[in-house]
Amino acid sequence: MFLELVRKRRSIRRYSDRPVEPEKLDTLIEAALRSPSSIARKPWEFILVRDPALLDQLSRAKQHGSSFLRYASAGIVVCADPMKSDVWVEDASIACIMILLAAESLGLGGCWVQMRERNHSDSKTAGAYVREVLSIPERLKVQAIMSIGYPADHKEPHPMEDLLFDRVNKDQYGTAYR
Repeated sequence: MFLELVRKRRSIRRYSDRPVEPEKLDTLIEAALRSPSSIARKPWEFILVRDPALLDQLSRAKQHGSSFLRYASAGIVVCADPMKSDVWVEDASIACIMILLAAESLGLGGCWVQMRERNHSDSKTAGAYVREVLSIPERLKVQAIMSIGYPADHKEPHPMEDLLFDRVNKDQYGTAYR
């Protein structure tokens, strides 16, 4: 079942008008809260955004690659407190993928919208912009936003022959896996 989810999951940037049911959003939040973290520090915090006006504002967080948020049914902003863990980036990233896999399992689509190390403008980071829009405290770093919704169309899984097996080594670097 898990491997089938991994095979089917695709980044979805086009959504239907069908709203996501609250219980499905609750399940996504549960998946995020169950994500593993180093030494169980759990430095992450989440903001579930359903307000269309806020999603529209968030769609302008980056110069490129966030505009489709305005059409999503919801967004889950993934933040973390670097004072709680020196591996907050990894812990927040694990939570992101847990959300995306849970979305796939529920028949939803989603896409990772990277915020960390991205710019909103020449003078403001994407994280700072999101922090302002959502009143996020300074102590938290904004890792990403997961767009969530029902896909507007179907995307086929990536074919096995497109997987980059040449980047896999066996036993030591330089020895082909296959």
